[in-house]
Amino acid sequence: MVRWVLPLSARVEEPAETVGAKARGLVALHRLGLPVPAGFVVTTGACRAYLRDGRLPAGLAEELARAMAGLEAATGRAFGGTRAPLAVSVRSGASVSMPGMMTTILNLGLTTGATAALAAETGDARFAEDSRRRFLSGLGAGRTVPDDAARQLELAVETVFSSWKTPRARTYRELHGIPHDLGTAVIVQAMVYGNRDDHSGTGVAFSRDPNTGENVPFGDVLFGHQGEDVVSGRSATHPLGELAGREPAVWSALTSALERIEGHYRDACYTEFTFQAGELWLLQVRPGRFAGGAAVRVAADLADAGVITRGEALLRVSPHHLQQVRVPRIAASARPDILARGVGACPGVAAGRVATTTDAAVRMSGDGPVILVRPETSPDDLRGLAAAAGIVTARGGPASHAAVVARSMGKPAVVGVAGLVVGDGSLRAGDRTVGEGAFVTIDGTGGEVALGSPQITANPAGDHLRRLLEWADEVSGTASGQSAERDEAQRLAAAQAVLRDT
Repeated sequence: MVRWVLPLSARVEEPAETVGAKARGLVALHRLGLPVPAGFVVTTGACRAYLRDGRLPAGLAEELARAMAGLEAATGRAFGGTRAPLAVSVRSGASVSMPGMMTTILNLGLTTGATAALAAETGDARFAEDSRRRFLSGLGAGRTVPDDAARQLELAVETVFSSWKTPRARTYRELHGIPHDLGTAVIVQAMVYGNRDDHSGTGVAFSRDPNTGENVPFGDVLFGHQGEDVVSGRSATHPLGELAGREPAVWSALTSALERIEGHYRDACYTEFTFQAGELWLLQVRPGRFAGGAAVRVAADLADAGVITRGEALLRVSPHHLQQVRVPRIAASARPDILARGVGACPGVAAGRVATTTDAAVRMSGDGPVILVRPETSPDDLRGLAAAAGIVTARGGPASHAAVVARSMGKPAVVGVAGLVVGDGSLRAGDRTVGEGAFVTIDGTGGEVALGSPQITANPAGDHLRRLLEWADEVSGTASGQSAERDEAQRLAAAQAVLRDT
C-alpha cells in the first residue's frame, strides 16, 4: 500500500527524492538531538499524482487526519481547537532547493474559534489577530477560506502542490536545469511563533561568512516577526550578532547548534530558525554551498582542522570557484561617484543601465547589461533577476529573497540600501534622482552603487588559494617549475583527475 504521509523523525529513512531535501535536513537535526517542531511530510509522490490527476490522491485525506491526530498527541494541543489550539506551518520541500519559488503558509488552523482561544491563552489579542491575518493572506489569494482546520489543511496541501507549476517556479527550474517532473513534498509542523512577544523572533544563520568563508556566524535576525518577513526583504533586518546581546540564551543555543551541524555535514551550513519566548527552534538546514573565494577558504580551513582530508578539499573546489576568487572591486583610489551604499550580498562587480521593474529589465537587457533596482524582490521578479547583470534593493538583508537568488545565480548584489526610494522609472538616493537607463556600477562586496564606470581592481589570490594549489601540485606530482607553466584551473584539474582515479 502506498503511503503518502510520513512522520518527521529520526526514524525516517526515505531519500530526498521521496520526502524532499528540506525534510531530510530536518531528519538530520532530529538525529543530532536539536530542537525541531513536531511534524510530518507529504511525499513528492502525492504531488506528482496531484499534478497528473488534478486532485489529491485517494487516501491522502485520511492519512492527513491520522498524522494530525499524532501531532495533537505529541504537542498536547487541539488542531483548530477552542482550547489550547494547535496551528501549523505548511511548507514546500522539493528534492532540489528552489528558494522562495513555491508557496509557504503559516499559522494554518487559526479558525475563528482557535484565534479567540489563542488570544485568551496568551492574553494578547493583537498577537492572535496578527497571526490569523498572516494565515488568511497566505492561503486566501482572493478566495474564501473555510473556517474548518481539516479542510484548510487539505486546501493548503493542494496550494503548495499547485505552486510547483507556477511560471516563476518553472522559470527557476529551467534556469537551473531542474527537471519539471520531480514534484515537491509538503512539510507540516507545529507552529512556533516568532511574533509572540519581545523575546521572540526569527532569522537565518550561516555557520561561516558566505562572502569570505571566515569562521564566524553570519546572517539576519528580526525580533517580533515571522520567517516570511526575513526572506521577503520587506522588513529591515538586524545583523545576526545582535542576538548575543538581546537573547544570550538563544545565541548560545544557536552557535552550539551550528557547530554540531557543521560536524555532521563536515561543511559550512545554513539554517533557518525561530525563537519563541526565548526558546530556539530550527526549521531548515542544508550545507552552505559557498562559491568563489569563500568556497576555497572553507575547504582549506576544514582540511587544516582535520575535518576533511586535503584530497576532499581539492575535490570540493571547482574551476568556476577559482574564476571567482580574485573578486573585482570598485577601486577606492579612483574616487568613484558613489550614489548610495548598502550591504554587499553577493561578491563581484556588475555594470549596466538601471531598470526599475522586471519588465523593463527583460526589455532593456536585449540592448546591453542592466542593473535591476527594486524596493525588494519577490519570486515574481525572477525573470528580471535572470535578465539582470546585478541587483540592488532598498530593503532586505543578506538572507532576503534578492540576496539568496543572486548568490544562486552568481550575480553581484547590494541590498538594504537605506534611503533608496525606487519609483516608476526613476530612483532617488538622498538629494539625487537617477532616471531609468542611467549607467551604474555596483560592488557586491563593499555594497557601493556608483554612477558611471569607475576603475575596477581585483583582490589578490590570498593564502588559502596558494595553499590549496600547493596541495594540488603535491597530489599531481607537478614540480614547481612545471606549475608556473600552468594556470590555476589546470593545476586543480590535474590533481582532481588523480584523486578520482584512486
